[in-house]
Amino acid sequence: MGKEIQFSLVYRDMWQSSGKYMPRKDQLERIAPVIIDMGCFARVETNGGGFEQINLLFGENPNKAVRAWTKDFNAAGIKTHMLERGLNGIRMSPVPADIRKLMFKVKKKQGVDISRSFDGLNDPRNIIDSIKYAKEGGMIAQGTLSLTHSKLHNVNYYVNLAEQLIEGGADEICMKDMAGIGRPASLGKIVKGIKAAHPNMLIQYHGQTGPGFTPASILEVARAGCDIIDVGMEPLSWGTGHADIITVVEMLKDAGFSVPDINMKAYMQARTLTQEFIDDFLGFYIDPKNRFLNSLLIGPGLPGGMMGSLMADLGNNLASLNKWLVKNNQPELTQDELMVKLFDEVEYIWPKLGYPPLVTPYSQYVKNVGLMNVVQMTKGKERFSMIDDNTWDMLLGKAGRLPGELAPEIVKMAKDQGKEFFTGNPQTLYPDNLDVFKKEMDEKGWDYGQDDEELFELAMHPAQYRNYKSGKAKEDFEKDLAEKRKGLEAVSAPAAAAAPATGFVPKTLNVNVNGEKYVVSVSYGEGAPAPVASATETTASVAPVSTEGSEEITAPLEGNFHRTKSASETAIKVGDTIKVGDVVGYIESMKVYNAITSDKSGKIVEICFNDGATVEEDDVLIKLQ
Repeated sequence: MGKEIQFSLVYRDMWQSSGKYMPRKDQLERIAPVIIDMGCFARVETNGGGFEQINLLFGENPNKAVRAWTKDFNAAGIKTHMLERGLNGIRMSPVPADIRKLMFKVKKKQGVDISRSFDGLNDPRNIIDSIKYAKEGGMIAQGTLSLTHSKLHNVNYYVNLAEQLIEGGADEICMKDMAGIGRPASLGKIVKGIKAAHPNMLIQYHGQTGPGFTPASILEVARAGCDIIDVGMEPLSWGTGHADIITVVEMLKDAGFSVPDINMKAYMQARTLTQEFIDDFLGFYIDPKNRFLNSLLIGPGLPGGMMGSLMADLGNNLASLNKWLVKNNQPELTQDELMVKLFDEVEYIWPKLGYPPLVTPYSQYVKNVGLMNVVQMTKGKERFSMIDDNTWDMLLGKAGRLPGELAPEIVKMAKDQGKEFFTGNPQTLYPDNLDVFKKEMDEKGWDYGQDDEELFELAMHPAQYRNYKSGKAKEDFEKDLAEKRKGLEAVSAPAAAAAPATGFVPKTLNVNVNGEKYVVSVSYGEGAPAPVASATETTASVAPVSTEGSEEITAPLEGNFHRTKSASETAIKVGDTIKVGDVVGYIESMKVYNAITSDKSGKIVEICFNDGATVEEDDVLIKLQ
């Protein structure tokens, strides 16, 4: 009998790697017992970065969802694990230490056993703080290596990082191959290096399958001594997701490992339920292209978890860019052409930005800079002419230490703009502020919740939680879903006899598996219809005035316009005098705030959009005289 290999079903990540949303609380409760009946999982991923924000965007209480989701697994003795982003907790931006500490206490009380803590820069200081806080909260602390492939990120780099995390108190090590670009032989050597010094250290491997390396990687790490493998299952395995449990079991069994059997009846039941959730509404938010392997991902190294948002960003920016191209008598681009340009640009700029491992949120930042570069250079402007504030914080060291050196042109740009580099512990930049949220809850009469879980949710996701409490989140989601359903009806009505064009609306087949009969849904087509655009709010901020001969400041990209991004800033107003280089507002796009600087001087005579209004590229934001 060979070495025993265990499996963890990353059910949450299956959805996040495929699209925008994941199942509701009631859907999770329905499928949990079926996953248990499959009989092959020692662990299940139950929540983490993105999961709770998704609940809030639904208008659903994330704390009730987590408690309901973990309940059956806890009773069955299946360990549950969450994913958290170190300094960023379970959001995209840094979190004060007192809120990070509360997170682990809350999650343990909600039924989560293991905290998988990673840092997007592999800065051990951020991970070791999480290890300490997780253990104080009663959780098993899993220190994580964010894997990528470069001249810096070699076997010794990762073995040394693992050593630092183990010295810092890690109970387990996770190898997080978030983009699936880890080379199989090298991954095996990393496992061997860790096991040579710590033979009893449990190692868990997580690999996305996007570029196609993952089955070979799983075999290599298993042979090197890895203990647990993360897997997915149909209909959301492969593509930008994870290797299917069926394939992995058969591959490892053939290699002589001891692996659990799969209850195929339960597998098919879970598969059918998952497809039902897709057909219910989740398929509207899944790009069918994310269901395919794509070796083009090897070059840019972008992770599967962000591919859903990436395809949406490409679509939005493509529409704006093509408008500009048509206006300037140039040929339009296809989405594939823009995607290849983006992938090439990410591969080019990654070393210049200090080789941050391409994992959330820094994969988003690098992708954003790459996409803005492509758009700006297509229009004849210079590379790096637009870098958002979140990316600057990463470049300046405010999120941690970059693995590599910044390119001289980036350093010069920072100095020219008066930006200062930071080399200390990044946590010191974000002082405790839990009391601020306690005060807000007290003033509004909101209950702190069981084990202070509602207080935690507000402190971790302030804007989303407020929208959830007011009902705005649910209203916005239901409106968006209704528009998508309306778009589907418009597409499918003329071709009722043909296969649907939405990419997920199924036909059904009767399938017999080992004597058991199942009704299986089958997806067709190229993709869900594009969202129906809502009317752009264009209400002027002042009564109409004569603006004849005025200068205009236009939007460099599409998104939501804001005059400020925090309460500490003073918003521009009509009558203000501005000069070249002044920040006049922000456009929130692709999960970050992009500062809009004036390229003109003058007196503001009109602000053309209200705060939060949707703007398109080249819309006039401000008029000057």
